Amino acid sequence: MAQHSELMAKLDASIEKKDELIQKHFGKYAMRSILATLYLSLGSAIAIGLGLKFTDPAAGKALYAMAFGLGLALIIFLNAELGTSNMMYMTVATYRKKLAPSRALKILLVCVLFNLIGALVIAYMLSLTGSFKGLPADNFLTHLVEGKFEKGILQTLIEGIFANVIVNLAVLMSMKLKDDVGRLFGIILVIFIFTFLGFEHVIANFIYFPLAYFSSGGVIAGMTVGAVATNLIFTFIGNFIGGGLVIGLTYSWLNKDESVDYLD
Repeated sequence: MAQHSELMAKLDASIEKKDELIQKHFGKYAMRSILATLYLSLGSAIAIGLGLKFTDPAAGKALYAMAFGLGLALIIFLNAELGTSNMMYMTVATYRKKLAPSRALKILLVCVLFNLIGALVIAYMLSLTGSFKGLPADNFLTHLVEGKFEKGILQTLIEGIFANVIVNLAVLMSMKLKDDVGRLFGIILVIFIFTFLGFEHVIANFIYFPLAYFSSGGVIAGMTVGAVATNLIFTFIGNFIGGGLVIGLTYSWLNKDESVDYLD
């Protein structure tokens, strides 16, 4: 007797919606991608703001990690388009032959491009607010960003893998939970893992780097064009491995044979 994977059905439906939107209403798809970085920026802003307020580094880091998940929750609940979750969706779409590889790649790259555009604009606007305008040299955000430039390529890559494994586990878990309150707290608690451990997320870094630069007047140790590019490239690769291959490809394969009783 053939079994039915509820999770794969939901992923397939989401993939179909994404494809239809970008093909028929490109501007609306672009705007949903910009909204994703708006929501992630708001979650990041309150998270970083809490980190800035606490002199105790441990307390500040814990509150920062707990608050960051609000951004992803907004993205999931309000159907915005986030590049790192689309790494999973587009891998699933390709493996399950729901989209041609070229179309899946187009959706992913367009999403990431408009995530970046949104992040740059929103980070600059946030830097003009009272919470971030003219930050002193010794502050939570600056230390957070400077720490990213101290990591080697291998560490950045591996932390990128773990970060997007966690992000996409939160996305999948939100699909399985029926209650919105449970979904909200589940997302926040799962995302806490990667933010507390300081793993690398390329879209979050789209926001952190310009926000730190604008807020500090450009005084960030180790911030060069090469350092920023290296971090973003290897974080992107790591995120794709974690979200696309470890989660997307693995769960697609696990749920391919519908004669197996153990699905999802």
